[in-house]
Amino acid sequence: MKLEYFIAKRLITTKNYKSSISAPIIKIAIIAIALGLIMMLISVATGLGLKYKIRDKISAFAGHVVISNYDANETDLTLEPMSLNQEFYPNFKNISGIKKVEPFAIKAGIIRTENAFEGIFLKGVDAQYNWQALEEYLVFGRLPKFEEAMSQEVLISELVANRLELKLGDKITTHFLKETGNKLPNVRKFEIVGIFNSGLQEFDSNFVIGDLRQVQRLNRWSADEVGGFEVVLNDFDQIEEKGAAIYLELPPTLNSRTIVEKYGNIFNWIAMFDFNIAVILVIMVVVASINMIVALLVLILERTQMIGVLKALGASNWTIRKIFLYNAAYLIFVGLFWGNLLGIGMLLVQQHFGVIQLDPNLYYVKEAPVLLRFTDVLWLNGGVVVICLLVLLIPSYLITKISPVSAMRFD
Repeated sequence: MKLEYFIAKRLITTKNYKSSISAPIIKIAIIAIALGLIMMLISVATGLGLKYKIRDKISAFAGHVVISNYDANETDLTLEPMSLNQEFYPNFKNISGIKKVEPFAIKAGIIRTENAFEGIFLKGVDAQYNWQALEEYLVFGRLPKFEEAMSQEVLISELVANRLELKLGDKITTHFLKETGNKLPNVRKFEIVGIFNSGLQEFDSNFVIGDLRQVQRLNRWSADEVGGFEVVLNDFDQIEEKGAAIYLELPPTLNSRTIVEKYGNIFNWIAMFDFNIAVILVIMVVVASINMIVALLVLILERTQMIGVLKALGASNWTIRKIFLYNAAYLIFVGLFWGNLLGIGMLLVQQHFGVIQLDPNLYYVKEAPVLLRFTDVLWLNGGVVVICLLVLLIPSYLITKISPVSAMRFD
């Protein structure tokens, strides 16, 4: 064991140190490190959790890239169908990283009950749709079953169900306008087999999910005509790259948009999370560093005589500086221990019990989501240690200005 480490350890464990005037300053520094790390862990875990949760919700209901005709509006409601027989369906041959390509079609209609009515968009999908992603947002019932025969089963949102006082098993009467010919509306009856709640007004306030063949029949389309395609990627982080590649692969009559482009207002909002997290991290590191600087300066002033003795015995300035830096590192690790213990504990409680609730109308989720990753915890701890120790090199330079003679006379 090196001499400077041994002396630093003696400084930490000695009763004189714990009862000295620097003890309150040391405790404050440890508390600052712990509280700073707690705030950083919470901001990173909840910020990233909310960001990933919202984007996963949008992906579950709209895929990652939407292929449609150029006449499609924001809801992808199309007047003219496109052929199902496309070179990119069911798979893009020249683009990797694509999980699946899903056909869909959307038809506007009105649900009528005895006491109310509600405008909706019937989104027709097939049996190969990404149902697993939707299942997470079911609050009642089950997913529709699409057999060989045309299915009457649909999913509706909890918001629409509450507005129309509907429940599982109810039969709903839906009216759809005809595009040509007799203008009397088409009437269809559907059975509610599942109720979902995405927390996203864009989906919950309008969409009913049912059989693609129902929309094809309402629009008098053939079995190989659809309204568009949703492309599901393996990695969301590649959405811009894959979105550009998909656009280049399409025929000139078709258009594609990523959900980042389609729901730009939501993604612009969640992009601010990264900036907010960065601001919190900088503030917490600055506060912790300032407290550690104050603690180190107090320790140096309190141990001035010891510094003089060590210099008189031939110790170099760097050797003495390392003694105090070892001491400071110990205090940092104590703060990090308590910060990790309390911070990770609080995040695990939130992750499993959802103690902190949020307004879904503002945050798109009912409870604060938590994304706790080992790499994030490791980077935060390592960053605090490295930055604090680098900053402490500056005040430790004060040791080089202390002369043995004056130090040994210091009282």
